[in-house]
Amino acid sequence: MCIRDSSESCIGRPTRLAGVSEAESPERTAPEHRVTEEDVRQLMGASTPHFALQLRERIAKLIAPLAAEDPARILGEREIRRLDALALDGETRGAGAQDGQRPLASLRD
Repeated sequence: MCIRDSSESCIGRPTRLAGVSEAESPERTAPEHRVTEEDVRQLMGASTPHFALQLRERIAKLIAPLAAEDPARILGEREIRRLDALALDGETRGAGAQDGQRPLASLRD
């Protein structure tokens, strides 16, 4: 899913990862539900490097129908960028290099 931000840049990844959980609350997906900033914040609250990619996709799907100037979409676009960085750089793996050992590689390497 590619979400366009106000500058027409693509945020969110166009590829889908197999097996990624994207189940959503029935209340949040009801046709009459108006997406709010609080909906985005509820998803953001659980963000860790391990779940960042799943949360990014859930937020992207949630804000996709919103207008570019909608506050929930603006917050969601900002959060998608943060989740992308968190997924790739946000986890310190191990205690760094020790004598005779290399540190674990980041996902970006």
